[in-house]
Amino acid sequence: MEGTNQNQELTNNSKPRRSNTWIYLVIIALLLGTNVYLYLQKNKSTEQLGVSQVMLQQADTSLNQLQTEYNASLARLDELTGKNAMLDQQLKDKDSELGKTKARIKELLTKSNATKADLAEARTLINSLNTTITGYEEQIATLKKENTDLTGQRDSVVKTNNDLSQKVDLAKVLHASNIRLKGINLTHSGKKEKETEKARRVDLLRITFDIDENRIAESGPKELQICITNPANELLSNAAFGSGSFTTADGASKYYSISKTVNLTTGQSVTDISADWQQSAEYAKGNYSVEIYHKGYLIGKGTVSLR
Repeated sequence: MEGTNQNQELTNNSKPRRSNTWIYLVIIALLLGTNVYLYLQKNKSTEQLGVSQVMLQQADTSLNQLQTEYNASLARLDELTGKNAMLDQQLKDKDSELGKTKARIKELLTKSNATKADLAEARTLINSLNTTITGYEEQIATLKKENTDLTGQRDSVVKTNNDLSQKVDLAKVLHASNIRLKGINLTHSGKKEKETEKARRVDLLRITFDIDENRIAESGPKELQICITNPANELLSNAAFGSGSFTTADGASKYYSISKTVNLTTGQSVTDISADWQQSAEYAKGNYSVEIYHKGYLIGKGTVSLR
């Protein structure tokens, strides 16, 4: 019996034991596969998250850009108001339509979850609004140009009218001719006159002249200013004798010795008009000159020599 048992043990000990190594290998492989899968999934999720963040950033950038463009459009639209009455009326007529467009753009731009389609619609509406505003701006530019052209034409007409008016006024200026300046000696208590060239005998200077025919000047009294200068080129002037001042055609102030009123008839000449200058002081020897003015223009002059 004892021999039998020993043989049985030997037999049992001689059989090889089943190995568990493959089980461990399978488990390890599964763990490795799981880790790889989880790693890949994590990377995929990270990539998707990155893409989503980029898309959100792009969407936010697009939204901000659209908001900036919309604000610029509103500023352009506000700037147009009050620049032209006709355009203001057009804006009022289209106020309802513009109001709807602006309300829709605002609605799209203030959406917390605005989609790509919403942004596209907002961009289309903003582009349309800008096109409308550009049309208004072009109208204003056209109207400004037309106004400038009309202003230029008006100024040209005004200048032409002024030029014509000046020419007419100039044509109305009288012209003096046949101017004579004589020394007069008074005798018999002034009852008798005698022409003289001797300075010591002169009691007064007499200016005689004609006014030529003028077909433009209206009939009526015309005021003339007469300037007389002595041999020292000094103006003979005395307020008691009616001396005064007037404004020349070029705007300067000038003094005159005496004035003379002439009654004129349109288209007719006036001859032998005379005006006298008399002074208490003696007359100096030498040349005396006379200038006659009408409406500020010099219309004739002459001289006389006293010895």
